[in-house]
Amino acid sequence: MGLVPIYGLDTSVILRLLTGEPQDQALAAKTFVEQAAARGDRLVVSDLAVAEVYFALHTHFKVPKTDAPRVILRLFEDRLIEPEDGGVALIALNAVITSSRRLGFVDHMIHARYSTFTATMVSFERAAKRLNNAIVLE
Repeated sequence: MGLVPIYGLDTSVILRLLTGEPQDQALAAKTFVEQAAARGDRLVVSDLAVAEVYFALHTHFKVPKTDAPRVILRLFEDRLIEPEDGGVALIALNAVITSSRRLGFVDHMIHARYSTFTATMVSFERAAKRLNNAIVLE
């Protein structure tokens, strides 16, 4: 049995899948994903691509910051596309949705990444005060 091909999806492909714009590229992205999934190939999205998609959704596509994490999470619902191995994007997306803190998505991602190797995050972000393993400088 051979190795399963792995395809890392770029921000541009992810945005086409999520927004459907432009239509011809969205269709090409959807077709690629469906064909790769049918072959049993792995489709992966890196943490960096998720962060870039988050910013593109709310700056270019005018998706409110509070809605962008939910839009991105839809990408992973059918499990055809998965987050990178060892990535923290899903943790951060869920944290920003469920958190009452005013900490942003990327700050949650940074905190989650540091937590994977038991580092304490040091920040000037006041909202980080309520996080475990975080020190806020004054």
